Amino acid sequence: MVDQQLITTSNQLEGYKIIKHLGVVRGITVRSRSLLGNMAGGFQTIFGGKITIYANLCEKAREEAFNHMVQHAQERAANAIINVRYDANDVMSGVTEVLCYGTAVQVVNI
Repeated sequence: MVDQQLITTSNQLEGYKIIKHLGVVRGITVRSRSLLGNMAGGFQTIFGGKITIYANLCEKAREEAFNHMVQHAQERAANAIINVRYDANDVMSGVTEVLCYGTAVQVVNI
C-alpha cells in the first residue's frame, strides 16, 4: 500500500532506498463546470479576486487524478511514488483534462 508520506516530487526519498522501479503510474480525470456553475463563475469575475467556484473545481480534479495515480501504483505493488507531476489540457471549450503522474517504486528504510 502506498503511504501518503511516501509520495514526492523529488527523485528520491530521504531515509529510504529504492529497491525496485515499477514504471510510470498515472491518474486522469476530465471535468467541466455546469452551465449554472459557469454563470456563477462569470459573476465572480465581475467583482475580481479569487473565483472560488473554479478553484474548487480545479482542486477536486487534482485530488481525483492524484487518487487515481495512487490506486494505479497500488495495483503495481508499489509502496512509494517519486517524481510526481501534474499536467492539464483543454479537451474542448469548458472541458479540462487533469493528469497526475509519477514513478512507482518499492522502497525500504535505510
